[in-house]
Amino acid sequence: MAKENGFIGSVDQGTTSTRFIIYDRDARSVASHQVEFTQFYPEAGWVEHDPMEILESVKVCIAKAIDKATAAGHNVDGGLKAIGLTDQRETTVVWSKSTGLPLHKAIVWMDARTSAICRRLEKELSGGRSHFVESCGLPISTYFSAMKLLWLMENVDAVKDGIKSGDAIFGTIDTWLIWNMTGGVNGGLHVTDVTNASRTMLMNLKTLKWDEETLKTLAIPAAMLPKIVSNSEIIGEICKGWPIPGIKIAGCLGDQHAAMLGQACRKGEAKSTYGTGAFILLNTGEVPITSGHGLLTTLSYKLGPQAATNYALEGSIAIAGAAVQWLRDSLGIIKSASEIEELAAQVDSTGGVYFVPAFNGLFAPWWREDARGVLIGMTRFTNKSHLARAVLESMCFQVKDVLDSMIKDAGENGSLSNSEGEFLLRVDGGATANNLLMQIQADLMGTPVVRPVDIETTALGAAYAAGLAVGFWKEEDIFESGEKAENSRVFRPNMDEETRKNKVKSWCIAVERTFGLADLSI
Repeated sequence: MAKENGFIGSVDQGTTSTRFIIYDRDARSVASHQVEFTQFYPEAGWVEHDPMEILESVKVCIAKAIDKATAAGHNVDGGLKAIGLTDQRETTVVWSKSTGLPLHKAIVWMDARTSAICRRLEKELSGGRSHFVESCGLPISTYFSAMKLLWLMENVDAVKDGIKSGDAIFGTIDTWLIWNMTGGVNGGLHVTDVTNASRTMLMNLKTLKWDEETLKTLAIPAAMLPKIVSNSEIIGEICKGWPIPGIKIAGCLGDQHAAMLGQACRKGEAKSTYGTGAFILLNTGEVPITSGHGLLTTLSYKLGPQAATNYALEGSIAIAGAAVQWLRDSLGIIKSASEIEELAAQVDSTGGVYFVPAFNGLFAPWWREDARGVLIGMTRFTNKSHLARAVLESMCFQVKDVLDSMIKDAGENGSLSNSEGEFLLRVDGGATANNLLMQIQADLMGTPVVRPVDIETTALGAAYAAGLAVGFWKEEDIFESGEKAENSRVFRPNMDEETRKNKVKSWCIAVERTFGLADLSI
């Protein structure tokens, strides 16, 4: 990339923390700041965030990162060209456009309170669970924003009153942030991007507009929905009262789509992001593909208002890194997430123990809301190292389940293989720093795993989108792959095929044991 002065900022608003990263012309991070925020669990299966706390976390991260960059000698105040934004998808906020205050806490993507609504709709609608798949690519599930919005509309008086008066507006976290950052009650822009919109169940994948028939069926007022824009365009300017007033917001993507761009995934290339959950996406090019094996049809990205739309197949796993947090916070087996690698490495197998973290059901490819977590195969021989290793294996087995479905959808020798006939899984996210996890992933898949030097590709993808919109980078800068590949680490499988098959068979037995456990007596 050409070396000139200037910087691009990236807001990365995740499920447990917010970051702001400043990148130079060579896409290298020069400064960053991260803040964790509160997780609320008001009932079993419910997960909430405070939208005001999230807003404050973004302000703090921007200010602190700029201070760090300035202290390091970078002229960010004079050289920041634009910022991009990436966020946790599906998480739903309804707020008052007159007061700017949320009408309820944000309902987080993994929250399962809408299961009764989902079951009701499956019975009432002619297409059952797949009723909306043709328009939006998604099954009826607790995962998606529309169901969370329905719950708010049915159960929260302030939301009901706000809709009647026309004062209530809806958005995912990107919409909430942009509205506040561009003025809030004083003319804030009510917008979302195509990737976040694709996760609501309300956007038509082909037209990239809100689907009128879906809105009519669910009785959701179109007036409360944001305008849909592309992933790379100048959306608006940051208002006074923020650390960087006047700076353009020029890119916006949901976190997994940002990671696709950060990994420079073109058609036929797949990536897996390991965070609170795990998310595997395969870029299928300019035509949406309907999965026959439990995957979601969604967008990869749309890099400009007139740019072609790239679609994707996605498999979403609700609990990945969150299982490590459970070991730390609920069981006290480890004191920090980083300790799990050393603990799990003290044994060379799980000793026949299998763990399925179906805490709030199972997502792709199983889609079982009645599933709950199981730990099987324990004996007196079992110790905490076996459990730690079983937790790591559970993440990898779930990723393998999704990739097996992708291979069936894309074809055994189709777009998933490289020129050597080898499938390479690109990985990113904080958990990929765990070398043992990556080796287990390669072993259970039987194919190589490729980890880039910069594993935080989500924030980078949002920066790329903003940089493209303001001419800071060109597409060839982003999609050139030579230097990326040279600096990546490749984990190759060491497990023999018979062992792999036996372990996969045992995993499938464990998964089946999770079904139908949601109504167990307390």
